[in-house]
Amino acid sequence: MIIEEVDVSGHEDFANHEKVMKCFDKSSGLLAYIAIHNLNLGPALGGCRIWPYLSEADAITDVLRLSKGMTYKSALANLALGGGKAVIIADPKTMKTESLIRAMGRFVESLNGQYITAEDSGTNVEDLKLMSEETSFIAGVQDKKLSDGSEATGDPSPATAYGVFVGIKASLKQKYTNDSLDGIRVAVQGVGNVGRNLSKMLVDAGASVMVSDTYQPALDRITNELDVSVVANEDIVQQKVDVYSPCALGGALNMNTLVEIQAPIVAGAANNQLSNQGAGDYLFHKGIIYAPDYVINTGGIIDIFYEREGYDHKKVMNHIDGIGATLADIFRLSVEQKASTQLMADRLAESRFLGELRDAVA
Repeated sequence: MIIEEVDVSGHEDFANHEKVMKCFDKSSGLLAYIAIHNLNLGPALGGCRIWPYLSEADAITDVLRLSKGMTYKSALANLALGGGKAVIIADPKTMKTESLIRAMGRFVESLNGQYITAEDSGTNVEDLKLMSEETSFIAGVQDKKLSDGSEATGDPSPATAYGVFVGIKASLKQKYTNDSLDGIRVAVQGVGNVGRNLSKMLVDAGASVMVSDTYQPALDRITNELDVSVVANEDIVQQKVDVYSPCALGGALNMNTLVEIQAPIVAGAANNQLSNQGAGDYLFHKGIIYAPDYVINTGGIIDIFYEREGYDHKKVMNHIDGIGATLADIFRLSVEQKASTQLMADRLAESRFLGELRDAVA
């Protein structure tokens, strides 16, 4: 196994990252990167993604953006955590093996606790449990008792979905001064674990939900479980709905899709939804309320944090409910400062993890 630090200081997505490590393990085929963005508030926590990147350059771009997002996410969730992320270059459907997962666990262990890994796209609780046989720096694997006495796995996706649900209600209140979902039309793009759980919450609350996904089995499952309508993935952004909720991979809001958005609210679970800062400015000037992704999708990391500190489901849910208040503050600052919600969220987060009081939050 070869582990080495790589210099990415010249990369356009470098944001004063503390370190980026590369690992190649010939015997298992593991080729992976771990990026640690910031450790000011605590150890870096972030998921391990397995994805068939077209190049190592694409993987580096993703790990840099995702790790930075985790720093901002933890700061705005008021957690004693920094930001990090891991990516494995592989197809999770055909290349994920026990030896590869174990090798990744040893890679995580090599960082001596600076980075704690968890579930992400392409990994699941069983993968993390296997990694935990090679490293103790794992989160999101413990079975938990819920407030109603039932038990759940370490899977953080239901908590992430609940946080997005809370965020959608806060966004509706900002737009309509009423957070009722009765009769509200929502377009959910991506119905994996988070999107499917979110859709159920929305339907149960009285919303009319349409969904899309590139993976047919995911669509088959949700249509068997819920009363939702299906549209083509390339058409979901164009739907005339109240809320567009991107819940798949990043980059959903780019210069191709921004002009197609019909919804007055964008509020979803996907990480790195904005292709760049200009996308956030565009939404602001178009009058579309945007719930910054790393604010609205913090439910999962909140859930994982409490797992490590001593799990109390009631405390977890109360903490996740605070996402609504955080978004309300960001919406208020956006109006007052006449600037995008993304910029206001960035400044609020930076005031916490950099220890600096910015003008926007003075």
